[in-house]
Amino acid sequence: MLTTIPLRRWATPLTIGSFLLMAGTGISMFFDWNPGLVTVVHQWFSWAFLIAAVAHVVLNFRPFKSYLKSVWGRASIAIFGVLLILSFFTWGLITGPQMKDRIEHSLVVAPISALAQVAVVPVDELLQRFEANGFVATPDESIHDLVVRYGGDENFPLAIVFLPERVSSP
Repeated sequence: MLTTIPLRRWATPLTIGSFLLMAGTGISMFFDWNPGLVTVVHQWFSWAFLIAAVAHVVLNFRPFKSYLKSVWGRASIAIFGVLLILSFFTWGLITGPQMKDRIEHSLVVAPISALAQVAVVPVDELLQRFEANGFVATPDESIHDLVVRYGGDENFPLAIVFLPERVSSP
């Protein structure tokens, strides 16, 4: 028989725990210190924070409604709602996240000989790295070509080029 855990027992602890996780990983990302899985954890566990926050509001709906009757309550919702909407526009700024996907795509479709130049590594050494990790490649092939042939995603072959300390070396 499946037993359910009462909402009151888990909503607030999950809100507190997930808030601490989001705050810690968010601060780390703000200062461009992203060791390990900081960004991935922040992105995926934000769903836990969202679920916890909704559950917390459901549990405390009457106080939430009365909070929204105050000037400060309405103002905070309005201000952060407007900030959310404004965050979807670039306002002429060019940021790293905007360029990331295009840069990664360009690296994935570039020939390995070009990647060797970007990584400042001799082409032969780069080809040896690929072979040591199970990819037989030529200088004219791209990471996309290797992924199509061998399967997987682009991250591991990109790591062979740019994070050689994290993969097998020849």
